[in-house]
Amino acid sequence: MTQHTTALFEPARLPGLDLPNRLVMAPLTRNRAEADGTPTALMATYYAQRASAGLIIAEAATPNAVGQTYPNITAVHSPAHVAGWRQVTDAVREAGGRMFLQLQHGGRVGHPATSGLTPVAPSPVPLPETIFTPEGHRPAVVPREMTSDDIRTTVADFAKAARNALDAGFEGVEVHSANGHLLHQFLARNTNLRTDGYGGPVAARIRFTAEVTEAVAAEIGAERVGLRVSPGNTVNGIDEGETEEIYPALVERLGGLGLAYLHLGYADPDTAVYRKVRAAWPGVIVANPVLKEISTDGVLRASEELLAAGADLIALGRPFLANPDLVTRLRHGAPLNEMRDRYFMYVGGATGYTDYPALDAQPSSASIVALDGDRVA
Repeated sequence: MTQHTTALFEPARLPGLDLPNRLVMAPLTRNRAEADGTPTALMATYYAQRASAGLIIAEAATPNAVGQTYPNITAVHSPAHVAGWRQVTDAVREAGGRMFLQLQHGGRVGHPATSGLTPVAPSPVPLPETIFTPEGHRPAVVPREMTSDDIRTTVADFAKAARNALDAGFEGVEVHSANGHLLHQFLARNTNLRTDGYGGPVAARIRFTAEVTEAVAAEIGAERVGLRVSPGNTVNGIDEGETEEIYPALVERLGGLGLAYLHLGYADPDTAVYRKVRAAWPGVIVANPVLKEISTDGVLRASEELLAAGADLIALGRPFLANPDLVTRLRHGAPLNEMRDRYFMYVGGATGYTDYPALDAQPSSASIVALDGDRVA
């Protein structure tokens, strides 16, 4: 196999943390936790298998009970959660890896059938689609508009969750303000109809994300905190409005904190907002490419384009999901395993989770299939 020489495989550094390469495993919701959000031993195996990533950002964990999105997602607001995550971080560290934990509150992306609670959101605007619950797909409910006390309590919950994450052995946390969840709902004009200091003009709509990030940084140190955003992302019924104003304003407010990184989901280096954010952000940019082709060449091509456009680290989701040894495969130009979509979410167990083979554990030529159709023995 040919060995690729690219900056992807060069060492990199976050504030206070050395990375062996520039490939980041992006956070991926996989629904393998216990019903109460406690991580399992199977999850420890899954993440340890992928410890060759320069950094693993673990799947989203909720900072409080009302923030739960779907069944069997992780949480980090109880001693049991901390103990469960500790077995994961211990396994990854023993395998030579490093981990951050993503902190996510679902906001209106939740359901009483899952959490036992009515979801909360910036405004009483329901998700415009059904949502998966333990009882199958159900119509979304109208969320309760957050009061000023709710906002203050939620900010404090994020800070406490960050402290819990460090107690669980994580190197740091990523605040999730993307993909249509609570913080992103405050940023967007169609989900934030407030007329107080958290709604209306862009300067007010960025306030909640900024306050959560600032509180987390004050609790555990800014150098241990990343922030994830996804400019222009419409998932979960989001219509931001003023996208090219929101993110430069957010960067201006938070750029001086000294955060570990800014993570751009669905990063497109050809867009004006990407160029503005990259030019204005003073620290590390983690960029998650839009992959037109999930193959070795496709992943390398998209990653190198983002590095050339000023990204420092490249976050990959589905390629890491199906390839525990993704770094080795990309380095040597080996084909990628085919991902089995039916086992991505809402299906527990090892199938489609910890049973993807590594290159040195191929039982037959049929066990590894590149998405471009090539097979290797």
